[in-house]
Amino acid sequence: SKPRSQRMSFGWHRAEVLGAVVSVLLIWVVTGILVFLAIQRVISRDYEIDAKIMLITSGVGVLVNIIMGCSLHQHGHSHGGHGHGHGGGGGHGHGDSQENINVRAAFIHVVGDFLQSLGVFVASLVIFFNPTWIIIDPICTFVFSILVLATTIKILKDTVSVLLEATPPGIDYELVRNTFLSVDGIRQIHNLRIWSLSTDKTALSAHLAVERGHGTQKILAAATNKIRERYNLYEMTLQVEEFQTQMNCCNQCKDPV
Repeated sequence: SKPRSQRMSFGWHRAEVLGAVVSVLLIWVVTGILVFLAIQRVISRDYEIDAKIMLITSGVGVLVNIIMGCSLHQHGHSHGGHGHGHGGGGGHGHGDSQENINVRAAFIHVVGDFLQSLGVFVASLVIFFNPTWIIIDPICTFVFSILVLATTIKILKDTVSVLLEATPPGIDYELVRNTFLSVDGIRQIHNLRIWSLSTDKTALSAHLAVERGHGTQKILAAATNKIRERYNLYEMTLQVEEFQTQMNCCNQCKDPV
């Protein structure tokens, strides 16, 4: 994605997510049109089918989608991360992961096209050998449309979770909180935020309330190392502050339900 700027301080990672959502929605629109046409054929009993042409066309479609799927379904490469802490009570670090939501969405799109082509291929194959079984054409459309929708629900759910800034799957909020609290000197955690910039880039920020007399830089380094031992975060920002008794009554300092 494009590098971050003063206006887009997080960069353009969400553009990948939006692209994935659009890709899935396009699949749903095409599937809806095919289902609508299939319903019309069932109601009107108007079947004008050339099984031979259908067989050749869908066969080519299946072959092309298999080739495209194989080219997309390859292992990405991962990059090592680095982290550092700096003065002023803040900690900051970066890391990278290997999954790309656009590649995943493109692969799902190819799978959807493959299933639709496969449905047409199966229907044309049946009609080619049994010309009276023309009803199999809309039936295959219905069946394979359900399969197409089923393959896209997971990626749509993941992308919507990113857009809603939900805690990423695979990260336990309570475990992260308890990991911070296990560091000697940390009394309380508040404003703990865990979200995704994209499905493969997780960000975290938190305020660490420490007991008076403890070295803030040592606590910052220990907290950073403990979290990074468990999770590969793309970005993490920690703010260290001295614990105050009034924090116990602060609504913003309370943990979410």
